[in-house]
Amino acid sequence: MVMHNPYATYQNNSVTTSTPGELTLMLYNGCLKFIEQAKRAAELGQIEQKNTAVQKAQAIISELMITLDASFPVAKDMLVLYEFANSRLVDGNIQNDSKLFEEAAEIITEFRDTWKQVIQLNRQKQYGNVSEI
Repeated sequence: MVMHNPYATYQNNSVTTSTPGELTLMLYNGCLKFIEQAKRAAELGQIEQKNTAVQKAQAIISELMITLDASFPVAKDMLVLYEFANSRLVDGNIQNDSKLFEEAAEIITEFRDTWKQVIQLNRQKQYGNVSEI
């Protein structure tokens, strides 16, 4: 008999039923989670865990960079900020400096918060009400 993990099922369903905007929000939240893990691991001297968390955050930033729509002028500015956040992660990993991870987190948090507002405004425009994300 196969045992199903209800949490894994929920996660899978939430990803497969989410809008592209919600998926982007999930990416931002995942990136912030991994940056926080890297920061904690750096403070505890857990080098391998720190490196793994940094690599996961970098993979998410890479995905966000790849999916930017270059037809919008703001995409160039966003790309520069993504590259800077990524460089902070690399430097923080090399220097074992959690302050550099915090700099990356600040940038990603700004993107995440702005993206949440965009989703809420879009829902309000589409449905006439705003639901919390």
